[in-house]
Amino acid sequence: MQKVKVIITGTTGMVGEGVLQECLINPEVESVLIVNRREYPLQHPKLRQVILSDILEIDQLGNDLLDYNACYFCAGVSSVGMDEEEYTKMTYDLTLSFAQKLVKINSDITFCYVSGSGTDSSEKGRSMWARVKGKTENDLMKLPFKAVYNFRPAFMRPTPGAKNVKPLFRFITSLYPILRPFSKTYFLTLEEVGKAMIAVSIHGYNKHVLEVQDISFLASKNI
Repeated sequence: MQKVKVIITGTTGMVGEGVLQECLINPEVESVLIVNRREYPLQHPKLRQVILSDILEIDQLGNDLLDYNACYFCAGVSSVGMDEEEYTKMTYDLTLSFAQKLVKINSDITFCYVSGSGTDSSEKGRSMWARVKGKTENDLMKLPFKAVYNFRPAFMRPTPGAKNVKPLFRFITSLYPILRPFSKTYFLTLEEVGKAMIAVSIHGYNKHVLEVQDISFLASKNI
């Protein structure tokens, strides 16, 4: 069976950490390279870390990036308290610049981007964050990667043992067993997100914008 070698950004945040946790235990993942601004406190036989003061310096890794066939871009910020210019810089500009540098070195990569439920593909809606995320998704899909998949999760339950969990998520997590049966189109686990990313990296999928139902399906079928 084909295995995947993965680059992950944002592992010092909740989503990236959850995806990393799944990659390290999943037998279909051969190795993981994490790219962060600060060290993630973990050692594992599958894991290699690169610390860059600016993750846009990824092109410094050069031919080392040719060993990998998937990238899970989990770095991101909340739009709370930001104006559109600042949020665009931290979301659209950062993501596209990173992806453009990566694709010049290795285009034979499946690029998975963590977007969000409610993202606006038209780029014209009233919600600022949704417009910016929509433009980010749209322009990523124009890059000549092997494939681009935009993941649109809603609430994600952290994996047990996660360190980078905000207090609000810790509270909601305690209600997860009650809430999920009533809204399977909204609630996911980060384990499911990680499994779905691995699945599309190996097997592909017939959609390039993945809503909660798609993520859940891919994780459960492990296709």
